[in-house]
Amino acid sequence: MRDRRETDRAITTVWRVEQARVIASLTRMVRDISLAEELAQEALMAALRTWPETGVPRNPGAWLMQAGKRKAIDYFRHRKMAAGKLEEIGRTVEDEVPDTETALHDALDDDVGDDLLRLIFTSCHPILPPESRVALTLRLIGGLTTEEIARAFLAQDTAIGQRIVRAKKTIADAGVPFEVPRGEEREERVASVLGVLYLIFNEGYSATAGQDWMRPQLCEEAMRMGRTLAQLMPNEPEVHGLLALMEIQHSRAKARTNSKGEPVLLMDQNRATWDQLMIRRGLYGLARAQNLGGIAGPYTLQAAIAACHARARKAEDTDWGQIAALYGLLNQVTPSPVIELNRAVAVSMAQGPEAALPIVEKLRSGKTLENYHLLYGVHGDLLRKLGRHQEANTAFLRAAELTKNDRERAFLLGRAAESTT
Repeated sequence: MRDRRETDRAITTVWRVEQARVIASLTRMVRDISLAEELAQEALMAALRTWPETGVPRNPGAWLMQAGKRKAIDYFRHRKMAAGKLEEIGRTVEDEVPDTETALHDALDDDVGDDLLRLIFTSCHPILPPESRVALTLRLIGGLTTEEIARAFLAQDTAIGQRIVRAKKTIADAGVPFEVPRGEEREERVASVLGVLYLIFNEGYSATAGQDWMRPQLCEEAMRMGRTLAQLMPNEPEVHGLLALMEIQHSRAKARTNSKGEPVLLMDQNRATWDQLMIRRGLYGLARAQNLGGIAGPYTLQAAIAACHARARKAEDTDWGQIAALYGLLNQVTPSPVIELNRAVAVSMAQGPEAALPIVEKLRSGKTLENYHLLYGVHGDLLRKLGRHQEANTAFLRAAELTKNDRERAFLLGRAAESTT
């Protein structure tokens, strides 16, 4: 018998890579996501029983796909489904799963990309609330367990599990077709898919709650799914724009905290620790998005802003005027008070705090961001630079009161204390 631990590690790795593809192909066959998941799990169990004896096959993904489709035949036969349905499934399996491994691998390559794209669009369907899209996407496409998703979002396992079950039931009850939509609906759904990946990445990049400043696993999952989407949709500029944004932002991961896990501001980071390979990949993706033409979308514009930081070898080399202009364009494409707040930061760096303070004061007079801790954090920073220390202290304390992240709260309380001394 081969080394069981080595084989188990190989199976775990293969499953993480192939799970979404297997579920996607089985969903096309059985037209039921929950059933497809069950059949895929049975295929995994078959691998756990067989591979320790025979070794990992040359094309393990194809082996799992074949096993899953055989399980589909057994499922319908066992439940004595209509003869027509059984015949249809059987014919599909026989047609798509030839006996030789090489032929099997070639056959799978023909349509697996389409199946995976269909699964991505299905799991991100607008019929689901955003939090359900995120959970279902991480489960089906990211391959995370319910426990891993719950841990990443600081939620109860049961709550995440129920969210995923409800999402699959909603899709089934609504009769959502397992397909990639066309025309205007496709554009709308692409926005939903990208929005889900963006939410997942942002939660990993700056955790909204808990003790950790970042959750790298979520960032890595979002980027992995983004790369898959870029391969499946090579002519969609915003797909490349989002992937570029995530890679450039994540290139700074090692520099964003100190040895104690405390946040380090962008201007204070050790840029020598930024991941230059990831930056180059991000800049290449940005160029690809821009070369595809058309009006730059929100993700491509954000990637262009991130690129301004990435290209600056020293903090003082940052082109803040360009960043402020890009935020202005971004606010025209997707008007948002948060974008305007970011523009205020860029204006303060380019022209001084006195030029940015009116922008922030106007935002404070509205209701939209009244409970947004970063508004008060930016306001406090501008006031501190202008020498208005007591007002800055009040702003930082309010920001600390509003944040739900322990690391960020400690950081803001530190800024409040500094402003009084």
